Amino acid sequence: MATLTRREAEARARLVEVHHYAVDLDFTGGEETFASTTTIRFTARQAGDTFAELRPLRLRSATLDGADLGPDAVAGLGPGGSAAGRIALAGLAEGEHELRVTADMPYSRTGEGMHRFTDPADGLTYLYSMCCMTESSLVYAAFDQPDLKAVFDVTVTAPEEWTVLGNGVATRVEGRPGRWRCATTPPLSTYLMAVVAGPYHSVRTEHAGLPFGIHVRASLAEHLDKDADEILDITRRCFDRYHEIYDEPYPFDSYDQAFVPEFNAGAMENPGLVTLRDEYIHRSAVTETERETRGVVIAHEMAHMWFGNLVTLRWWDDVWLNESFAEYVGYQILGEATAHEPWTEFATSRKTWGYDADQRPTTHPVAPDPEAVPDTASAWLNFDGISYAKGASALRQLVTWLGEETFLAGINDHFARHRFGNATLADFIDSMARASGRPVPEWADRWLRTSGPDTLKPEVTADGEGWRLALHHTGGRPHRLLIGAYDESGGRAALRERHELDLPAEDGTTARTFPGSRPGLLVVNDGDLTYAKVRLDGPSWETALRTLSTLPDALTRTVVWSAARDMVRDGELDPLAYAEAARRHLPTEPATAIVESVLAFARRQVADVYLTGDRRPAALALLADLSRAMLGAEVTDPTRRLIAARAAIGSATDPAELRSWWESGTLPGGPALDPELRWQLLHRLAVLGATTREEIAAEAERDATAVGEEGAARCRAALPDEAAKAAAWDDLFGPADRLSNYLFIATAQGFWHPEQRDLLAPYVPRYFPAAAAVAARRGHTLAVAAVRYGFPAAVVEEGTARLTEEALGDDTLVTALARNLTNQLDDLRRALRVRAAFSR
Repeated sequence: MATLTRREAEARARLVEVHHYAVDLDFTGGEETFASTTTIRFTARQAGDTFAELRPLRLRSATLDGADLGPDAVAGLGPGGSAAGRIALAGLAEGEHELRVTADMPYSRTGEGMHRFTDPADGLTYLYSMCCMTESSLVYAAFDQPDLKAVFDVTVTAPEEWTVLGNGVATRVEGRPGRWRCATTPPLSTYLMAVVAGPYHSVRTEHAGLPFGIHVRASLAEHLDKDADEILDITRRCFDRYHEIYDEPYPFDSYDQAFVPEFNAGAMENPGLVTLRDEYIHRSAVTETERETRGVVIAHEMAHMWFGNLVTLRWWDDVWLNESFAEYVGYQILGEATAHEPWTEFATSRKTWGYDADQRPTTHPVAPDPEAVPDTASAWLNFDGISYAKGASALRQLVTWLGEETFLAGINDHFARHRFGNATLADFIDSMARASGRPVPEWADRWLRTSGPDTLKPEVTADGEGWRLALHHTGGRPHRLLIGAYDESGGRAALRERHELDLPAEDGTTARTFPGSRPGLLVVNDGDLTYAKVRLDGPSWETALRTLSTLPDALTRTVVWSAARDMVRDGELDPLAYAEAARRHLPTEPATAIVESVLAFARRQVADVYLTGDRRPAALALLADLSRAMLGAEVTDPTRRLIAARAAIGSATDPAELRSWWESGTLPGGPALDPELRWQLLHRLAVLGATTREEIAAEAERDATAVGEEGAARCRAALPDEAAKAAAWDDLFGPADRLSNYLFIATAQGFWHPEQRDLLAPYVPRYFPAAAAVAARRGHTLAVAAVRYGFPAAVVEEGTARLTEEALGDDTLVTALARNLTNQLDDLRRALRVRAAFSR
C-alpha cells in the first residue's frame, strides 16, 4: 500500500494548485492490465520540488511540460511498497505546468484500484474503480491527497457491448464504437474519481430533472428488477428530504448507484456514481432489518454528496467529518423520509460496534489530534466503529443539546462557507458556534477529543418522601438524557414517567428526588439519546428479566439489552444467563432488529467465545430451543421465521436433524431452503463432519454463481479432516495468492471452529508468520482480512494469547495487521477473563 505522510501533503499543498485532470482509460488490452493516460494541469506557486503518484506495472512515457522524464521516472515500479509509485518533479519553476503520463496498470483482485471480476454464472467481465484512500495511483497519475481538488474529464475505451459510468454523465462518442466520454465534473478530490465498466444491467429513471440509475451485473438482473421500485423510491425520498433541510442543492449532474462484485466496503460515495456491494441485491429471502439496512446505506452515501464531496476533509484526521455525519444523517433521513425506524438497528448493532472499538487499547478520539494521524497508513485504521457509530452518537447528542433547527443552521453555514473546498474540525465548530451562540468548542473538546465511553450507574433508594436517584457518572462528558421509570403489573412493564436530566462534564454523582414509590424498573438513557455504558441497579435488572420484551418502546429495550451485553463482556453477568434471557424474551420481542442482534451475540460471542467447552452445549441447546419456539405453527411472519431458521441451522448439533432439513428442502413449517439457507446448512454439516467434498462440489454446480463459489470455499475449509485443512491453509497463505478478496474471506470463515479445536491446534502457531507474510505481500485489504476472519479466535486459550503477544513484538508488521492483532488480543484476553469468572 502506498503511504503519504501528513507533512508531505502539507508541503505539496503549499507548493501546488491543481486545476484539471484529463484521464483516459483503455480496457481493451487484455485480462491483466489496462492502459492509463493522465494529463494534469497545475500551478507551482513558487519554485520547488514535489512529486505525483502512480503505481504502474509498466511506464510507457512521462513528460513534464513536454520534456521526457525518462524510463525510470516512477520510483519502485509495481503496485506494492510504501515508497513505490512516485514520480519526482524536481526543479519546478513558478507558474503553470503540465504533467502527462502513460502507463500499463494492473487489474486488481482485492477490491483496490481497478478491480476486475469475471462472473462464474455467465463468464462476463466487470470492472469498477476504488480510489479511496490512496488507490488513485493504481488507476491514474495523481497528486493523491484530498485537499488538492481539481476538475476531471474522463474518457474510456471499452468493449463495444459494455456500459461505462463515471462521476459525470457518460455518453458514447459518435463514430467510435466502445469509446465513452464523461461530462466534466466540478472540483473533486482524487480519491473520489470513479469509473464502472462492463455489461451491466441498468434500470434508469429521472427525478428532479436529473438522470438516476441503478446498475448490476447481468446475472443479478432479475433480482435488481424485483427490488428496483423499492430502491428508487428510497433514493427519491431521501433526495427530496435532503433538499428540504439543506440550502445547497445536489451538486452533481446525475445520480447512479452501481452494485458491484467483491466490494470491500459497504459502499463508496463517489460523486454522481455511488458503488455498493452487490450483496444488497438480494437473491434469497431477507429480513425487514436487512432491507432497512440497505435503505440506510443508500441514505448514508447520498449524505456524502454534501458531507465529503461538496465539502471535503483537508487531511485524514478529520475522517469523522465525512463518516460520522453521513452515519448520523443517513439514519435520521431514512427515518424521516420513509416508514422505516432505523434507530433501533443503530442502537442494537452499529452502536455496539462503537462501544467495542472504544474499549480496546487501539481506541482513539472521534476527532484525533493531527499528530496522531501522521500518514495514510495510520488513517486507514480510523475507519472503524468510533469514526462511524460513536461519532454519529456524539452528533445525536449535539442535536439533543442544540436543537435540530440550530444544528441544521450550522450545517448550512458550513456548506456555504466551504462549498467545493476543504474544511477541518475547527471550521465545523466555528459554524456551529456561529449558528447557536453556544460554547460548542468546549462541547467538542469533551466529546470529540477524548477516548473511551462514559459509564452511568444508578443507585435507587426510597423513603417516605419519595424515591431518590443517585446517578454515578464517569468519563467527563456532559450528557442530556432521559430516565424512564416503569412499573410492573401482571408480568408487563408500563411507563410511569420520563424525566430529562443534564449531567455535568465531570466525574461525580448527580442526585434527584421524585415523588411516589420506587419504580420497578429504572432505565437510564431511555430513548438512547446519549453515548455511554449504562448499568441497571439490582432490583431493576430483576424486573427486566421478567418484563423486558413488554417494555413499550423498542429503544428502551435496546438500552436494557445493551446493558446486559456489556455486563457479559465485563464479567458481571454469566453469559449463560444472557442466553437464558434471550430464550425467555425473544419469542415475544416485537422488533426484529433486536431479535437478530441478540441472537447474533448469543451465538457468536456467548456460545463460541465466552463459554468454556463444557458449558457451550447448554447455550446451543437454549438457542436451538428458542429457534423451535420461533418456528412454531402460530408464527406466520416470514421475517421472524427466516431469523429462526438461520438460528436453528447455526445452533444445531445433530447432523441427522440437519440432514432431514436438507433432504426435504425446508425447515418444518417453512421457510423453504433458498440458496442462502442451503449454503448455511451445508456449512453447518461440514463443521460437524456430516458432508463430503463431492456433495459440496455438487451444490456448487447447482449454484454456479459467485456466491456459490464462496459458499463452496467456506464449506471445504470447514471439513474436519487434515487434508481439507491443509488445502484451505495453502489457499489462504500459500505463495500462489490465487484467492480474490471475497474467496479469501470465505475460506478463512470456514477454517476455525470450536468443534474442531484438537484438529486446529497445530495451525495456531503457524498462523502468525503466515498472516504477516500475506499482509506484507498482498496489501491492506488482505492484511485486514487475514486478522478479522483468519485469526484463531475459536481457540480461546492462554497459549493463543501468548503467541499473539509474541507476534506483536515484531516491529516490521504491516500497520493494519498490527492494529487488528492488538484488537484480537484484547478480545481474547476479555474472553479469558469472562471464562475464568464463570467457570465451574
